[in-house]
Amino acid sequence: MPAIFTTARGGKESVRATAAICTEFGAPLTLTGICVAEPASGEVLVEIAACAICHSDIMFINGGWGGALPAVYGHEASGIVREVGSQVKSVVPGDHVVVTLIRACGACPDCRDGHPVRCHKGQTADTNAVPLTLPDGTVVTQGMATGAFAELVLIHDSQICKIPQDFPLDLASLLACGVVTGLGAVFNTARVRAGSHVAVIGAGGVGLNSVQGAALAGARTVTAFDICDEKLVQAKNFGATHAISAVADDISGQVQDITGGHGFDYVFVTVGAKAVMDAAFDHLAFGGTVVIVGMPASGVMSEYDPGLFAYKSQRILGSRMGGALISRDIPLLIELYRQGRLKLDELITGRFQFDQINRAIAASKAGDALRNVILFPGFSQKDRGK
Repeated sequence: MPAIFTTARGGKESVRATAAICTEFGAPLTLTGICVAEPASGEVLVEIAACAICHSDIMFINGGWGGALPAVYGHEASGIVREVGSQVKSVVPGDHVVVTLIRACGACPDCRDGHPVRCHKGQTADTNAVPLTLPDGTVVTQGMATGAFAELVLIHDSQICKIPQDFPLDLASLLACGVVTGLGAVFNTARVRAGSHVAVIGAGGVGLNSVQGAALAGARTVTAFDICDEKLVQAKNFGATHAISAVADDISGQVQDITGGHGFDYVFVTVGAKAVMDAAFDHLAFGGTVVIVGMPASGVMSEYDPGLFAYKSQRILGSRMGGALISRDIPLLIELYRQGRLKLDELITGRFQFDQINRAIAASKAGDALRNVILFPGFSQKDRGK
C-alpha cells in the first residue's frame, strides 16, 4: 500500500500512487505521482491489478470527447479493496472486485427500476469533491469517474462488484466494460429472440461479445462484419455462423443467401464510424432493430430515411454499457465462463506491464488487438488467466 503523502479535500489525508497522466490530447501518457484522497462515506479505495484498454479511453486521450486536463483515464479494471469509507457494506478490505464506470445514486427512478446506467445523478456527482491531485495541488480529472490507469482508484461503492478470489484478475477486468457491454446489448437492451437473424458490425472486443451473446441467445444466424479478415476468423471462433468483409462487392447477395431473403432482425453497430451507422439499415428486416453500441466522437451525425424507417416498422436502440446491472450481470458472466460457455481468455491479445502502457495503447490503435491488458506491479502469475 502506498504511503501517506500529502493532504487533499480540505486537509484530509491522501495516499500517493503512480498514474498514467494525459497532459495533452493525442500525446503519449506520462507516468506521474498523484495524490488520491482517503475514502469518504460511500467510497472505496481499490488497488488496481489489471486494466484493459477500451476504445473509449483512446477517444478521450485523442480529445474526441473533450474534457479538462490533466486527466487519468482507464475504466475497465479489476483489483483488491484496500480501504472503505463509512456506509460501505458491500465489500471489506482484501476483497477482489471488478471496477466499472457505472456510478449510480441507488434512489432515482432509473436506479429503482434496475437501470443504474441511466442514473443521471450518479454521473453528475459533486465535482467539488476532487479525489485526485498532483503533489503541487493541481486538480487531476478522474476520467469516466474511474481513472484506472493508476495504481489506486477512489470510487463510489456502486461502481464495484465483488468477485471470487480465485477468479483471474486480468480476465475480471474485461467484465467491467467490453464483455458486459457486448453481451448486455444483446440480452438487456435488444433482448434478442431465439431464431432471429443477427448481424454484428465490428468484430473487435465489444463486437465479439455481441457475437457470443447472440449465439448464447439462440440466434438462427449470427453474421459478423469487419474490414479485417483476421477478426472475421476470430468471430467464427466466438460463435458467428457467417462472416462478411465490410468492403466486399456482393454484400447484399450474401445477406440474402444467409437470411433467405428476410434480412437481419437485429443489427448491432459496435464501431463509432458514421459510414457504418448510415449503412446499418441497409439489410434490416421489416420490424428489425438497429442497436447503437459504438460511440463516435462528439458532433458526428448519422442519416437515415425516416419514411422508409416508419414504413418498415423498424427501431433504433441506444445501448450504453449494455444496460448493465453489475450485481446481477457480472456474477452471471463468471458462471458462464466457468461452465465453458463464455470465452474470455481468447479476448486478450496482449498483456503489458504498467510502464509499457503507451506501447499497449499504440497496439490497440493499430486495430489488430481485441483487448490489450495492463498489469500493475504486484500482479502475480496465479491471478492470471490461461
